[in-house]
Amino acid sequence: MKNATKLGLKLAGVVGAMTYTGSLVGGAIAYQLAMHVNDDQKERGKALSRAENTEIENFWYDKQLKQQWLMQSFDGLNLVATYIQNPHATGRLAILAHGLNHSREQMVPYARIFMSLGYDVLMPDARAFGDSEGHTIGYGWLDRLDYQRWVAMALEQLGTDVEIVLMGISMGAATVMAASGEPLPGNVKAIIEDSGYASLYAEAKFRIAHKFKLPASLIMPMANHLARKSAGYAFSDGQNLRQAATGGLPILIIHGTHDQTVPVRNAHQLYDQLPQQKGLYIDAEAGHVEAIRTHPDRYQAVVNEFLTEQAGLAALKA
Repeated sequence: MKNATKLGLKLAGVVGAMTYTGSLVGGAIAYQLAMHVNDDQKERGKALSRAENTEIENFWYDKQLKQQWLMQSFDGLNLVATYIQNPHATGRLAILAHGLNHSREQMVPYARIFMSLGYDVLMPDARAFGDSEGHTIGYGWLDRLDYQRWVAMALEQLGTDVEIVLMGISMGAATVMAASGEPLPGNVKAIIEDSGYASLYAEAKFRIAHKFKLPASLIMPMANHLARKSAGYAFSDGQNLRQAATGGLPILIIHGTHDQTVPVRNAHQLYDQLPQQKGLYIDAEAGHVEAIRTHPDRYQAVVNEFLTEQAGLAALKA
């Protein structure tokens, strides 16, 4: 990612021989580059999302009859989502959350899975990405409140009997875990998280230390302070494991052994510590959010099995 490369170069120049002053400056730079996107970056994220899909997946998406849903966030941002109704509807909806520096089109491969299982799908653009407003990244924490509102809108549009699954990848996985710890209607039946981080603060430290080889323990306190002051939340707020435990919804945890972005230890931590009904699928050949590519048939089977046997949702193949 260009943003990440720029972050590494600037931080390396400032804090190569780390001093107290350097740690403050490094923290400020880390905050600024990690938390904000501009309009050009948003456009690149939209293009990247389609480019990572196969031609067949994009063709499938383009031919679907789509509706645009609009929703205003708690802090006044206009957010956008694509809704696709399943012609073999079963009264169930999957709300899908994309990853960092992408847009809703990244979730097309996952939408195809849920559509094949009889679900309608709703694919929001996260705040600061795609066609949604905003330039401050929520990393799943601010987004959790947006997903509360998407759930409420789904009940308004589709009826109060609709059954809902929240599914996300990477930052989107953090989003659905964090959202599950907030008050949600009983319509929300399960969570599926793929390549998510248990703690936003720990994940930020990992990236600074392992990707850029910089002293994260010195940089992160200042970045955390600035985030709380300027972005409305701190990295340390993003306790996704705690949120998922609080919500107690059945959760499927998916990860790749070779994930160099969010270490696979996050999946084991979540599985070992969450007290609710849960499933774990570790793909021994996959990197970050690659499990759907390395073994696509197995991926769909795992999702279907979890929904039917652990979440109690009898998914029907169309």
